[in-house]
Amino acid sequence: AARGLILTNHHVIEGADEVSVTLGDGRTLPASFVGSDPDTDVAVMRIKASGLSALPLADSSQLKVGDFVAAVGNPFGIGQTVTSGIVSAVGRSGLRGLGFQNFIQTDASINPGNSGGALVNLNGELVGINTASFNPRGSMAGNIGLGFAIPTSLARNIMGQLIANNGVVIRGTLGLESQDVDARLAQALHLDEARGAVVTQVFSGSAAASAGVKVGDVILSANGERIEDRDSLRNFEGLQAVGSRITLEVRRDGKPLTLTSTLREQPKAYVGTE
Repeated sequence: AARGLILTNHHVIEGADEVSVTLGDGRTLPASFVGSDPDTDVAVMRIKASGLSALPLADSSQLKVGDFVAAVGNPFGIGQTVTSGIVSAVGRSGLRGLGFQNFIQTDASINPGNSGGALVNLNGELVGINTASFNPRGSMAGNIGLGFAIPTSLARNIMGQLIANNGVVIRGTLGLESQDVDARLAQALHLDEARGAVVTQVFSGSAAASAGVKVGDVILSANGERIEDRDSLRNFEGLQAVGSRITLEVRRDGKPLTLTSTLREQPKAYVGTE
């Protein structure tokens, strides 16, 4: 609380010349910019004030479908509002145009203006940052019980990096290119189902190269997380920090194989190798 750090969404402050924060007691204070990460839509601001109370961060990995949650925000600018619901799903990804994703889905009402607000459990601990509502008719049509929040486990990591690295996030990467496995490829690669990411290129000096990943390997899971296709592998990578230990379940020539690797920093450009 003494540091006056404010966690919000990147899209809430994007393009703003100045940002002010209104507290529960009615004070409105100017906020200075600490850092922002468009890829996960997390931003950190700082305010100078006394008498602040910090919201404790829960371990969002303990959240289960059916847990009760409350969403706090300022929907449509009408003033601070709290809505309640349950956790509808965890680990949601594949939403269009929303960077790296590992969302908590909730049916608590989340409307325009809720973005950057708190998703809390019944102990009043932060479990997520409300980020998006889904409505086929556009978000301004209002809530249909499909809200998405960035889990605190991810937000805490990004926040820590933004504070430590002068406002930037340093991501780890395997250092490979891949493509989706379609039905034709699945048959050629002796796979039971058309799923996974088939490696098309391994960059020299990369984490993948040192782990022994070869062109033609099909990655089916990473750290136990199911890999559906190229996008889900990219999404998994984008959520990992440099130095993370990664266990890959792959198929090589139709046979199962486990490879382990430590992610390296994402260089600005790769020299292609085979």
